[in-house]
Amino acid sequence: MMLKVKKEAVIPPAPKTEANYKALKTKKAVLKGVHSHKKEDLNIPHLAVTQDIKTLKFARKKTEDNNTLVFIVDTKAKKHQIKQAVKKLYDINIANVNTLLQPDGEKAYLTCSRL
Repeated sequence: MMLKVKKEAVIPPAPKTEANYKALKTKKAVLKGVHSHKKEDLNIPHLAVTQDIKTLKFARKKTEDNNTLVFIVDTKAKKHQIKQAVKKLYDINIANVNTLLQPDGEKAYLTCSRL
């Protein structure tokens, strides 16, 4: 039976120059995995976010009852991008954004804030 030997933490020597310090810091960051969790910020123009406004019977009912608008939006658009695009295009204050993925595209249910 083999005995497991504890690995002692290796303390690197103090960096002598600023370049060595930056290299050591980068090496630690790469080993730790900091760079693998960066979020992509998609720059989608506000006209491309909202593709179509729904005017079907259920959409009209939602608008009248719940003060909610229904849009077909780009599947890559984030909620905050949808909110900004609708505010810029229609000059409406949005309180809440709910999204629903469907095979034909993504629907966004936008609840308008009350005045």
